[in-house]
Amino acid sequence: MTMSAIGVAHAQMEGDPAAGREKAQTCAACHGQQGISPSGAFPNLAGQQASYLAKQIMNIRDGDRNVPQMAGQVDDFSDQDAWDVAAFFSQQESNLGQANPDEALLERGRELYRAGDMAKGIPSCAACHTPTGEGIGTAVYPALSGQHREYLVSTLQAFAAGERSNDPNAIMRDIAAKMSDSDMQAVANYLYGLH
Repeated sequence: MTMSAIGVAHAQMEGDPAAGREKAQTCAACHGQQGISPSGAFPNLAGQQASYLAKQIMNIRDGDRNVPQMAGQVDDFSDQDAWDVAAFFSQQESNLGQANPDEALLERGRELYRAGDMAKGIPSCAACHTPTGEGIGTAVYPALSGQHREYLVSTLQAFAAGERSNDPNAIMRDIAAKMSDSDMQAVANYLYGLH
């Protein structure tokens, strides 16, 4: 992994899942004991790329990503704590969702995820998040399969509005800004059922 992928201040470390299990107890209220959130407002963490989770924890801690619900939750986390929690959640079984079976919605989501929409300048999601939605840890690209629809749509909307800006080279801000609300809903639905 390049240092620029997660930031010079946050070099990749080895996480200890056993230590992470203890440190992750405060995460359970929003993200579930095993990292599968009971609410679409919060992301599933189970099966997520450890590099991505560690980066997000450190970005929140350092004020590079504003998540009001997490205010004070990770303020005292060391980099090692972030990697330990990330290692714990990365080893949990991913969520298996079920997409809305509406054919038009599913087809549009599949099209966007697999091929993008060249007319709109939207690249394939699978290029960075893999055809199975498992993400690429070495590039710090998150797993998306089984992620809550509500969370994915709100994240895409935040990127499109520039409210979230911890993506390398503004890649997600550029892509999300080209997506309509219906595009966001379609790809989120497709991803929820992708496994």
